[in-house]
Amino acid sequence: MTVAIVTGASRGAGRGIAIALGSHGCVVYVTGRSEKAGDHPLPGTIYETAAAVTAAGGTGIAVRVDHAVDTEGEALIAQVLREQGRIDILINNATAVYDELNAPGHFWEKPLKLVDMLDVGLRSGYVASYYAAPAMVAQKSGLVIFTSASGAVHYVFGPAYGAHKAGMDKFAADMAVDFKDFGVAALSIWMGALLTDRLKAIIESDRAKYGYLEDTAETPEYTGHVVWALYNDPGLMGLSGQTVIGAELGAKYGVLDEGRQPPSYRDTHKIEPRVQYPNIIR
Repeated sequence: MTVAIVTGASRGAGRGIAIALGSHGCVVYVTGRSEKAGDHPLPGTIYETAAAVTAAGGTGIAVRVDHAVDTEGEALIAQVLREQGRIDILINNATAVYDELNAPGHFWEKPLKLVDMLDVGLRSGYVASYYAAPAMVAQKSGLVIFTSASGAVHYVFGPAYGAHKAGMDKFAADMAVDFKDFGVAALSIWMGALLTDRLKAIIESDRAKYGYLEDTAETPEYTGHVVWALYNDPGLMGLSGQTVIGAELGAKYGVLDEGRQPPSYRDTHKIEPRVQYPNIIR
């Protein structure tokens, strides 16, 4: 049975990805800090997600992790290896997101806490990958995914958001270099706008401005189905190191999102991921 970890899975993208992997029969460890109603302004807990994973056909296991604490990230990996003996898929999705992120104003006019994305987001993804890597290398297989978005290459919400997304893409590119000889792949996936509770609230706040998103946004589960198709691609290692657009990868594998094909940023915004130069300096 495939063993997966999805960080930041109480709600939003992480929850959707976890449930999708569960529908393919995976054992899915879901992490986050929300254990009961009221722990976060938005609904969702790790236990609810774990139950949904099991209901979808997998085995959901909730683990309370504060990804701002390196030792808790280390303990998570140790627990999974102790209980399952392997890690096949690691989804680095946990991110510190605050409501003020999309508020109007320049970066110095918004709360300093927005830069927390570089701790719970970038650093936490590095930490989880760091501790999972030896097990994946030893088993000579595995897939490390960084959830990202087009803000990596254009302005979205300010510099903290952009640095986080660009960093996720760069992590995948450079980790792939180190993983190359061991059968482990690393990729960053640009997700489209996701119909999460947060986005639904944004749409309702100004339907004239954001209403169009209902017709183009992806479900939170879509990326999980794309990841599963990617994981089972015999040519996976040939894609390692790339930043891919989830909608395009879905089209390649014939993965639909509730019966439709989501649009690609390449078509809607005329933008695409940056391609890394092949130079390697060690």
